[in-house]
Amino acid sequence: MTVQRPFLSDEGQALIGLVREIADGELAPRVDEFEAERRFPRELFRLLGRAGLLGLPYPEEHGGGGVPYELYLQVLEEIAARWLAVAEGVSVHSLSCYPLAAYGSELQRKKHLPDMLGGELLGAYCLSEPHSGSDAAALKTRAEAGPDGFVVRGTKAWITHAGRADFYNVFVRTGGPGASGISCLLVDAATPGLLPQPPEKTMGLRSSVVAQLVLDGAAVGADRLIGEEGGGFRIALSALDGGRLGIAACAVGLAQAALDYAAAYAKEREQFGRPIAEFQGVGFMLADMATQIAAARALYLAAARLRDAGLPHSAEAAKAKLFCTDTAMRVTTDAVQVLGGAGYVSDHPVERYMREAKVLQIFEGTNQIQRLVISRSL
Repeated sequence: MTVQRPFLSDEGQALIGLVREIADGELAPRVDEFEAERRFPRELFRLLGRAGLLGLPYPEEHGGGGVPYELYLQVLEEIAARWLAVAEGVSVHSLSCYPLAAYGSELQRKKHLPDMLGGELLGAYCLSEPHSGSDAAALKTRAEAGPDGFVVRGTKAWITHAGRADFYNVFVRTGGPGASGISCLLVDAATPGLLPQPPEKTMGLRSSVVAQLVLDGAAVGADRLIGEEGGGFRIALSALDGGRLGIAACAVGLAQAALDYAAAYAKEREQFGRPIAEFQGVGFMLADMATQIAAARALYLAAARLRDAGLPHSAEAAKAKLFCTDTAMRVTTDAVQVLGGAGYVSDHPVERYMREAKVLQIFEGTNQIQRLVISRSL
């Protein structure tokens, strides 16, 4: 990866240096094998956790890294440029820590957050259901009052880390219909009645695990309710602001990897007696790719600065997610085109980049939903 980050502090530069060292030494050499075998790299997440990279944007007092969101997102971008599934997993884990960190009681945070941020545990975020994706307020998973808390029944869908996570943020219906009847529960993976289903066979991100999660009479203690009963939908939407920025950064990292590979190939591949990079048809394509990536990076960093300043940023996060993921789709498609027939075979990574880019336009709210969020803000 060729990106220069001259505006970071000395501490920020050191962190990026550490991330590049781990990503180049531990992630990049393994990605092809794990993707081909659809194998989840659980031990690599433990490695990242022990390096302090699974709790970066959270307070040091609870075991986090205490770094600005702007820096955390640049870490995600660096990881995504080597292995998107791992970067997406880090983003999902960070998203999964947010409800407790932002809305949990002080007692809950002291009890659970250090382990969640310390590196050994991995989280999952359970909002979508088979019939309710974009219409999350229509979720049907029900939590009825039980002897010591709640008894949960229902099915969650498209859950990253299902069956691999150590804890799950599960959004459930504790009241009537609509957004006001939704609550958030922090559920331990060992809870009886929490039943991960077989993984989906996805087009990209094959080393990531995504599956349905069935809750069949799962008993969850009252002390696992995060925030107020009925306040879960507000928690979910607030968490997604940060999650969308995470996906935006991942998209830029993926696009940068595609550009770097295509540019290197174009300088080596010769036709008509000279490198194809010297032909305007290719050179201008690479120039457009570079420009789109630079614009996308600037957009997600601007939104992150708003978040770090404590300012409203929901619309800006939606703009970043929309633009960055659309950019990743365009750039990876163009990278395949630059390589021609070679781009269509798995000997080169650009075909994987193109497959992976597609899902970035779908999860954490489809790009149609991002446009809805943005248009309403106007």
